[in-house]
Amino acid sequence: MSDLFDKMPGTGDAPEAPRPLADRLRPKTLAEVIGQQQVLSRDGPLGAMLGAGSLSSLILWGPPGVGKTTIARLLADETDLAFVQISAIFTGVPELRKVFEAARLRRSQGRGTLLFVDEIHRFNKAQQDGFLPHMEDGTILLVGATTENPSFELNAALLSRAQVIVLERLDLANLERLAQRAEQEQGRALPLTGDARDALLEMADGDGRALLNLIEQVMAWKMAKPLDRAALAQRLMRRAAKYDKSGDEHFNLISALHKSVRGSDPDAALYWFGRMLEGGEDPRYLARRITRMAVEDIGLADPQAQTHCLHAWELYERLGSPEGELALAQAVIYLALAPKSNAGYMAYKAARAAAKKTGSQMPPKHILNAPTGMMQDQGYGAGYAYDHDAEDGFSGQNYFPEGMKRPLFYAPPERGYERELKKRVDYFAKLRAKRQGG
Repeated sequence: MSDLFDKMPGTGDAPEAPRPLADRLRPKTLAEVIGQQQVLSRDGPLGAMLGAGSLSSLILWGPPGVGKTTIARLLADETDLAFVQISAIFTGVPELRKVFEAARLRRSQGRGTLLFVDEIHRFNKAQQDGFLPHMEDGTILLVGATTENPSFELNAALLSRAQVIVLERLDLANLERLAQRAEQEQGRALPLTGDARDALLEMADGDGRALLNLIEQVMAWKMAKPLDRAALAQRLMRRAAKYDKSGDEHFNLISALHKSVRGSDPDAALYWFGRMLEGGEDPRYLARRITRMAVEDIGLADPQAQTHCLHAWELYERLGSPEGELALAQAVIYLALAPKSNAGYMAYKAARAAAKKTGSQMPPKHILNAPTGMMQDQGYGAGYAYDHDAEDGFSGQNYFPEGMKRPLFYAPPERGYERELKKRVDYFAKLRAKRQGG
């Protein structure tokens, strides 16, 4: 009976509840943090602050599982500040008031507070503004964590009072170090072949916490021999790639796709196209953006590019997913290999800028219609030369407002079909000079 009583909850000799591997391996000092040396080293922004004994409010920006919470907690230890952690998801205005009041009381007793706010971008503008007076009077030192681009999600006033620290996803070398640390803690090696071990690191997708959770699962298996890559894949699902269709990752990947097409790299373009589809992106959005690439970066260097994209878009609408995505993939390849020109795009922007600058200047009277006698008396249409009656079908008249210096908007390069268009531009420029000179 006594043995049973000793094991009952609430007794002094009760065994400690098991802790997750990620919690057991949480670093005790900043020197133990794996990765992020670009900010933690002596010359990095955090290392320099700690070396100078002057830590400012911070926004830690990075993907999940790279150590944001751990670094914030260790910064509090390094600076002897009280560590208080809240989440923007679960904290409202009443709770914030209590946090600020406790920090104010703590400060009156001679100790500062490092307030760590996880998912700080979830707070609205008014809630973010609520931190400002407490940051300014020294009641709190704010350390916010976010996976979203702070320049999009946080108020300018808050950003002006905090330094943004960019944390990077863990590379394979750092994930391997983390795996070795886990094996030391467990006292045995992972029951995996070398190839399967590589696959496990890849499954974590740069997320240290995810890797430790995967390792904990693998260590719990009773294995007679090490698993190979195929057997591991049967037992574990690959972690879904980080992708938010409305967030920063969305814009990062479409930028990568666009620039790969512009850079004439079909393999890279297909990779980013595939990444977006795997992340759940709407193929219709991709069809629209691909068509825009044809207009912006290829233009008249290959007039068929736009038609190809529109046909691929139509094929997707008719076939649906996943068959229709192949048509979009082929459009990506076509664009990547097409001759590139932004001459039409630049000409359009320059023409819009000139139109805005010149305001309401009238067209020259000789190209205006004169349906009434009064308009004829005003000189409308007088002196107009009908181009079809002119030599070479070209009159060379001026079509810009009178007194406006003739601009040059369209300057086609010697690439693709625009080679031919450049010949025409040059041909008409010579004829215009000849007609106007005559």
